[in-house]
This record gives sequence, C-alpha cells and structure tokens, in this order.
Amino acid sequence: MKQKLARIIRLGIKELYSLKADPVMIILILYAFTIAIYTVATGAKSEVENASVAVVDEDRSMLSARLRDGLMQPFFQTPVLIEAPDVDPAMDGGTYTFVLEIPPNFERDVIAGRRPSVQIAVDATAMSLAGTGATYIQSIIRQEVAAALPKQVTASPINLVISARFNPNLMSTWFNAVMQVINNVTMLSVILTGAALIREREHGTIEHLLVMPVTPGEIMLSKIWANGLVIVVAAVLSLTVVVERVLHVPIAGSLGLFIASAVLYQFSVTSLGILIATASTSMAQFGLIAIPVLIAMNLLSGSTTPMESMPVFLQTVMQVSPSTHFVALSQAILYRGADFFIVWPQMLALAVVGCGFFAIALLRFRRSLMSAA
Repeated sequence: MKQKLARIIRLGIKELYSLKADPVMIILILYAFTIAIYTVATGAKSEVENASVAVVDEDRSMLSARLRDGLMQPFFQTPVLIEAPDVDPAMDGGTYTFVLEIPPNFERDVIAGRRPSVQIAVDATAMSLAGTGATYIQSIIRQEVAAALPKQVTASPINLVISARFNPNLMSTWFNAVMQVINNVTMLSVILTGAALIREREHGTIEHLLVMPVTPGEIMLSKIWANGLVIVVAAVLSLTVVVERVLHVPIAGSLGLFIASAVLYQFSVTSLGILIATASTSMAQFGLIAIPVLIAMNLLSGSTTPMESMPVFLQTVMQVSPSTHFVALSQAILYRGADFFIVWPQMLALAVVGCGFFAIALLRFRRSLMSAA
C-alpha cells in the first residue's frame, strides 16, 4: 500500500511539472479565477441599474413633477422629457427602455378621485430589466401619489414586512461572483484532467507509462489529485481574494467545509474529464465532446436557474450530475452558512456519483491503454 501511494504521489508530481510547462493552461486558470470572476459578477447584473427612461408629461403639475423626480439614480438615468409623437420612434430605435406617459389633468383627476390611468411603455427585449424595472416604476408612482395626497390613502388592514435573508440588498453581484467560481471549478476540472491524458498521447509518454510498474488506477488517481489540487487552491484563492476582498461579497459559511466538499467534488468531475478523454483521439475532438457536456452541467445544475423551475424529468436526470449536488451544497455553505449536518446528503451523493464515474472511467482507461499497447 505504501508503494502504491508513493507511486501515485510521484506520478502526481509529474503532472504538476507538466502543467507548469504548459503556459496556455496556466494563463487559462489565472484568467478563469480572476478576470472572469470579476467581469461576470460586475457586468451580468439582473437588478435595475442606470436604466434609460423618458417621460411624456402632458399635465405639468406638481404631482407629475414628483413622479419625474422619483425616478432617481442609481436605478434610472435622469428622465428625459419628450413629446407624445416621439414615443414610438424612440422605442423602435431602442433609445429608452421605459417611457412614462402622464395624461393631461392627471393631478386634478387624482384629487377628484377619478382614478386616471398612467401608461408605462417598456422595451421588453431586455426581459429581466423590463420586468423588474416596470415593478420599480409602479412602486414609485404609488409612493409619490401617497406622499402627495396622504389624506386619500386608505390604511392597509395588514402590515406586510419583507425580510431578505443572505442577500439583504438583493445584489446580483453576490450571487454571480460565487456561482462563477463554482462553474469555473467544473469547467477547468474537466479540461485539465482531460487535457493531461490527451497530452500524454500526443507527446508519446503514454508508452512510457505502459512499461512502468504502475496500474491504470494509479495513473488515474495521480491525475485526479494533482489537477484537483490546482483547481481547489485556485478556487479558494479566488473566493478569499477576488470575491471577498475585491468584490466585497461576504462568505457566510465555513471555508474548510467548502474545501472538503470541493475535494470530494474533484474526485467525480475529474473522473468525468478522464472519461471524455478516453473517447477522444485529439484535443480538438475532446473539446467538441466536452463543450456540450459542460454547458448542460452548468445551465442545469441550479447555478443559473433554480432546480425547482425545471421540468420534473430534468430534475431527476440531473441527479446523476455531480455539479447539481456541488452547487446545492456550495450555496448552502457559502450563502447560508450551513454546517456539515445540513449538507451531508449532498456530500454523500457526490461520493456515490464520483465512485460511479471513476469506475466507468477506469474501465474505459484500461481499454485505451490495452489498445495503445
């Protein structure tokens, strides 16, 4: 057993040296866990920020002025006053995302209790921004009308209190930053291990391994621990430096528990990379197979959309994907501060799925070695 362990460690060190001699992979790792995290977290926002808005004010009253002033930054840009005939050309040209149309005699009709209509034209091609922004504008209109005419506001029979936990300001940056780290862990784990095996074939070093006193299982384990170590270290540094210090996103849970989960995840996802590599004869073919697999794993793992919103059969199918369980436990640990007694079912699922992927990959790897011999 000691000899087997020593061989696995030495082979793993060889993998680290091979990775060190591959500047393209090193640059990819550095980019994926630094610049890619920052740009996705700060650029792909789902909340309303700096949205363009115009106002058609045909009333020119104090109340209509309050409505214009209520469209404030950072949610909206400074409202632009336009005329009614200019609405359609401006919306067709994509000049404004929102156009608020206030009819004539609006303030007088409100005071008289006639319930006048206010139209909000929305450019729904920006779907997420359109839905959220329209809700913001409706809320602003209600608040400003209530503030201007407090005597006409009927008290609600209930006091509704909304408490947003884990992300009190509802900032998409908090969600995007951590989920991008998780997605990049999946992507690079598959790419690094698969590329390591393909590199052995292209450089002809696979024949050297065949004449050494090592087993296919030892070769696989060496590639798993070496490449997995690089990914885990990069992910932890990205969380502590880029996410926490640069983006100021708090990490609620135990970093040690996350590292333990990430190590367990590496066992399954790197085995998947080796499995794909055994079905490939070149890096180009490996990429063609890996890309759709990675896209499906990332989009359907719950990191982009909630699992509950997917069809039931897809939820069932995705239970065989290790990324589904890793995303669930990562969100529980990093967002909600969950401990081991909460996430152990996902960790157990990771172990079971990992053993399955490892067994299948080992069978395929043995066959590929026999064919190479």
